Amino acid sequence: MREFGEKFLVAFIPLFVAIDPIGLAAVFIGLGSQVKPQRRQAEGNLGLLTGLAVAIGFIFLGKIIFAALGITVGDFQVAGGLILLGLAVRELLDLQNENRPCGEAFGVVPLGMPLIAGPALLTALLILVDTVGVLFTLLSLLANLLLVGFAFRNADRLSRLLGQRGLNGASKLISLLLAAIAVSLIRRGWQAP
Repeated sequence: MREFGEKFLVAFIPLFVAIDPIGLAAVFIGLGSQVKPQRRQAEGNLGLLTGLAVAIGFIFLGKIIFAALGITVGDFQVAGGLILLGLAVRELLDLQNENRPCGEAFGVVPLGMPLIAGPALLTALLILVDTVGVLFTLLSLLANLLLVGFAFRNADRLSRLLGQRGLNGASKLISLLLAAIAVSLIRRGWQAP
């Protein structure tokens, strides 16, 4: 049982950092600010299903696609690490564009892909499949997506509880952890055979 818990945590923590449920709740509130609450929840559910489908597809087809393109996991780690580092630095330094209104349909793009199933998650999934196996990777993915769903359902309450400063602070901390994961990915990808 202890080994199960350890493997689950080894998979859960990087996925939690990569997905960033608290930061996603803040983005979700921003994307759906001009939408009725029921429609916002429907778009949130659609985003979760999109993220899940992309992630599961990538778990099972990612290596096949890599083989077809002649890409190694090390190449993807370096590329994913560079992208993650850029995203983390952009978030940490507030270099992102102002939230653009995206209308009522935001569940598939940008919420499902690339916000939920973005480069951080896809890179982490490939590495975790090799590290802890498919079962623990899938279980931790589902647990994290349940947390995201909980955050979406309670986004308004979370926003009132933490306030904008609290949401921003939590998001910055997660971005800093994301930058550290990015550097680790680049280092491991560079050292890969």
